[in-house]
Amino acid sequence: MNDIAIKVENLSKRYRIGLKEKTNDTFSGALGSILKSPFENIKKLKKLTKFDDENSCDDIIWAVKDVSFEVKKGEVIGIIGANGAGKSTLLKILAQITHPTSGRVELNGRIASLLEVGTGFHPELTGRENIYLNGTILGMTKKEIDRKFDQMIDFSGVEKFIDTPVKRYSSGMRVRLAFSVAAHLEPEILLIDEVLAVGDAEFQKKCLGKIEGISKKGRTILFVSHNMAAVQNICARCILIDEGTIMIDDDAETALASYLNVFDEQVLKSFCNEFSLINVHEKVSLNSVRLIDPAGNEINTISNNGKMGIEIIYTNTFFNKPIIPSVNVYNNHGKVLFSSVRRGQYKTDGSTSGRNKYILWLPSNFFSNGIFNVGISLFSPSSMSSEQIVQTGKILTFKVVDKDLTDIIGVRSSNVATSLRPQLEWTYEKN
Repeated sequence: MNDIAIKVENLSKRYRIGLKEKTNDTFSGALGSILKSPFENIKKLKKLTKFDDENSCDDIIWAVKDVSFEVKKGEVIGIIGANGAGKSTLLKILAQITHPTSGRVELNGRIASLLEVGTGFHPELTGRENIYLNGTILGMTKKEIDRKFDQMIDFSGVEKFIDTPVKRYSSGMRVRLAFSVAAHLEPEILLIDEVLAVGDAEFQKKCLGKIEGISKKGRTILFVSHNMAAVQNICARCILIDEGTIMIDDDAETALASYLNVFDEQVLKSFCNEFSLINVHEKVSLNSVRLIDPAGNEINTISNNGKMGIEIIYTNTFFNKPIIPSVNVYNNHGKVLFSSVRRGQYKTDGSTSGRNKYILWLPSNFFSNGIFNVGISLFSPSSMSSEQIVQTGKILTFKVVDKDLTDIIGVRSSNVATSLRPQLEWTYEKN
């Protein structure tokens, strides 16, 4: 039990929400409502703190519902989910800002939270004064703040404005200073809720490096973000929350894949339909796009990074120009990793009437472990502007599971360092 930093048992939080007021269409009805309003207001006031046992009331919402999990010391946990899923409410309960309706939270260690931009800052005080104020709120002593003061200012990058009232800071400057104070507290538990989105790219990179540095010192971090790449880079484990309940508590790759819905069976099978096509020519119809192994069998997982083909089948009806295929391969966050277009002798390629098939073969040991997406297009080449015949979005998904690679560099490194890891020629000599 000594290795548990956070223990949450059957945690729930409910709120009462506003409902649309009843309107009256007649004068007598409106007059009656005015006479009743003092009594109705008293009833509403009592209801603010009193809840019925019924959970199905229209004006009650469960922001967090029966949540249980444990976090070990030194773990970096990502909390993901759609807006309104209950992520921020959960962190506010853990930060002891909000009391739960029911359930129990056990925290072992000093906790610091960065839940909103400039939380705990007084707008009339200068940046210097707010460092001392916020540091004290977070539990730092004056000697501790004095010792780390220069580091905080240097990290935040607002040294020039440190004696300017915070009310004149931009939101980005406030979050720089707020994060700098929280990070240099070096708490046993650090809660971060989507504040890095305000900072610029350079500061985000700086913050992520600081978070990784804190985690390597054995600190515990709960990280709420919609930046899936950042979550994947720094979190080994993720908790997916939907409508206040935990849907998945697993490794980051599995949780992110579920959140992004990449394992939808229709996507995996990826036989093209009208919803997957962005553009299509009246004389050319796309029949299917499949992932196949060297034997021609359809696959959606590449085990041990074997050779894989992307098969494109289409029907040509009296389109007498050459038809050339192009393939885009994306990582799990929508970034194009590479594109491949057929080169060489294409003067008459694809112009034959009837069914035609192209296969793009990807070599063995080409990908790192992870989840990837495929989109294709067919076009007719031209010296000036190619004619787009068929274009799709990301219609295909596949997963690479390379046990040999994992054994060499570990689970974390094989997933996050790079998407492509081709096996190039290596030589070795013992000197």
